[in-house]
Amino acid sequence: MKIPSSSHVHMLLYLVVLLLLPLLSVSTDPDPLQDFCVADQSASSISVNGFPCKPASNVTSDDFFFDGLSKVGDTSNIFGSNVTGGNVLTFPALNTLGISMNRVDFAPGGVNPPHSHPRATESGVVIEGQVLVGFVTTGNVYHSKVLTAGQMFVIPRGLVHFQKNVGVGKALVIAAFNSQLPGAVVLPFTLFASTPSIPDDVLTRAFQVEEKVVESIKSKFSSRAKTTHYR
Repeated sequence: MKIPSSSHVHMLLYLVVLLLLPLLSVSTDPDPLQDFCVADQSASSISVNGFPCKPASNVTSDDFFFDGLSKVGDTSNIFGSNVTGGNVLTFPALNTLGISMNRVDFAPGGVNPPHSHPRATESGVVIEGQVLVGFVTTGNVYHSKVLTAGQMFVIPRGLVHFQKNVGVGKALVIAAFNSQLPGAVVLPFTLFASTPSIPDDVLTRAFQVEEKVVESIKSKFSSRAKTTHYR
């Protein structure tokens, strides 16, 4: 059998790399095909992966600026935290640009409960306070650290994570995502407040508890409890 020369092997490797490069460079959201595409959210009858563009003639300078993250969030809820979203739903100019940001306010002891973002990696910085940030890998390994103002963290896409205010006062985190709408699967709501409900016998078997425990947990997550903004 003829053994390929080293030059042929190298050429084959180069071709493989060239074929893979486009795949490796693809971000969570597809690249835009124009300078901007300010979302036209009034076009509700049109269904696309994102939003249709507002006509350029209707776009104004104000479309490219958003002050929502300057407002302190209301943390008077069961978690003691509030997420203010700066995504395409609140800042339409982000449409097709593949980025968004959140502001997370914490009361003393407040927690941003375990959740995941199915469409984005998260990077954040603590602006105020002391915050315990943790996530769990698909290998069931838990990584965590207490961060103070100016320190950053990163959460790989899709992994379950949380933040908890462990300081004596309020805390504030600003997070960024590589998606215009990263989505959020908030585990307490997903498991115990879905519509329709996950059957009790599934949850009792999964958590190895009695049905009355599941019913007790479900009772704590009424529709009134869903005051924190997640998308």
